[in-house]
Amino acid sequence: MTPTDTAEPPPGPAPAIVLRPLGWGAPWRWLAAGLRDFRRAPGIGLFYGGCFMVMGWALLKVFEHAPAYTLALSAGFLLMGPFLCLGLYRTSQRLERGEKPDFGDSLLAWDTRTGQLAIFGFVLLVLEMLWGRATLVVFAVSFDGMPDFKGSLRALLDPENLAFIVAWAAVGAVFAGLIYAVSVISIPMILHRQTDAITAGLTSLRLVLTQTGVMLWWGFLIAALVTLALLPWFAGLLVVGPVVGHASWHAYREAVAD
Repeated sequence: MTPTDTAEPPPGPAPAIVLRPLGWGAPWRWLAAGLRDFRRAPGIGLFYGGCFMVMGWALLKVFEHAPAYTLALSAGFLLMGPFLCLGLYRTSQRLERGEKPDFGDSLLAWDTRTGQLAIFGFVLLVLEMLWGRATLVVFAVSFDGMPDFKGSLRALLDPENLAFIVAWAAVGAVFAGLIYAVSVISIPMILHRQTDAITAGLTSLRLVLTQTGVMLWWGFLIAALVTLALLPWFAGLLVVGPVVGHASWHAYREAVAD
């Protein structure tokens, strides 16, 4: 036998990540599965829901004193939400395997993929800072000085400020859409696979670009549920937060083929 017969073949390219086609009913399945996971591990879900509620209270308190900043900082839900949901993703992962969820394990879900999660978090932080800066510029060119809490609300509701409202909404839509596109399945993917942060972000972006209608529908459902949960002093986040977190895990599992 010659040396060439026993030599191992050179490593080939990594297999492509395959995205499954999604139907319009998929988001409803994800929400149903998320609610089922929440009911199977309510203690863990309520803990993370409580964290979301406290974040809402903190943002509201800051909003009363520095509205120009917190109109942008409210996007912190988009930044912190996926990382707070890490524990929910781990819980759903254990339930999927038929294992018993563990609260301590959910708190340390980040520990196995610290480096890649840190890289992805840095990317989201940069986007968040750019969003905040862009929002401040819109305020600065629209008003003489930064308006207070009531002034900000009046500015957003006053038809005479139509140019400001359009510019503020456009800036928010661009950055919120970009953050959503690169993160909608990224963090569950990093947690579940040995995937680097860039690959996960690009896969998430590819999913949104190739199945735009369904993913926009999913984003709309998330936004609608979270908005409704904010109304009773953020109390709705106790349930809506963990249900959406669990549902996001199932969205990833259905969208990305094994």
